[in-house]
Amino acid sequence: MLQAWLNGTFVPMTEATVSAFDAGFQHGVGLFGTMAARHGRIFRGLEHMERMRASAKELGLADTLRPEALVDACEATLAANALQHARVRVTLTGGDMNLLARGATEVRHDPTVLIHVQPPTPYPPALFEQGIGVRIADAQLNVADPFAGHKTLWYWPRLHALQRAASAGMQEALWFDVTRGLSCGCVSNVFLVKDGALVTPVARGEEPKDSPMRSPVLPGITRAAVLSLAEESGIGIRRERVEIEAVLAADEVFLTNSSWHVLPVVRVEQRTIGAGKPGDVTSTLRAALVERIDRETVK
Repeated sequence: MLQAWLNGTFVPMTEATVSAFDAGFQHGVGLFGTMAARHGRIFRGLEHMERMRASAKELGLADTLRPEALVDACEATLAANALQHARVRVTLTGGDMNLLARGATEVRHDPTVLIHVQPPTPYPPALFEQGIGVRIADAQLNVADPFAGHKTLWYWPRLHALQRAASAGMQEALWFDVTRGLSCGCVSNVFLVKDGALVTPVARGEEPKDSPMRSPVLPGITRAAVLSLAEESGIGIRRERVEIEAVLAADEVFLTNSSWHVLPVVRVEQRTIGAGKPGDVTSTLRAALVERIDRETVK
């Protein structure tokens, strides 16, 4: 039976439970991160945990997280389960945090930290060889929402959009914000390729200093790795506002996350993207990322 790491102790997954008063259970107060492990090590785990630490501090959840210790706990959990290749999830909640009964300045709590691992999802090769279709999400992201752009537990709208996409025979949904700017997928960052250059929406923390609005786009760790690989390869990069017309006119579109790595998109609802098959830039960056993950995680 798989073992989970819960607040510093290994327990069987069936016993990895939290209090009925846990703020994550009662109110969705929490953050999470999903990472890929190869060869018993997390790919850029420290970057994932640094992002969680920054979100926890900015959103008032916790200010004492130690990213290095969390990465060590994740890799210890891999070892305890004898897994070399895995999907790793860290969930951080507010613990027993009664915000309604106490003023914000009086709140003192111990967050709940849960780490669990499982074998990586076996995606069909056809997804990467032929590409996928995506739907446009019905809802829109709010650029004035201070919680947008953080990986919080409030994922119901995104899961609902994924369900709607699956019902239409598609594998993801693209989210736009209330100003009609492209933001992300339900569980991914989005890239366009136009005239050989990469184009991606501005993420949280990348906004111009004089911008009155915060980006609702999560600064994905896999996204950052792809941008770095593109730069190393001499591929041009533009972080900018993207509207639906640019998406439909793109030569290539692809998605990134810790599970898919790089996933080609060949159709947006009924509109074909480019030649209707994965493009050269997408294929090149996917191969480079898979190689980089392997290189960085080999002990």
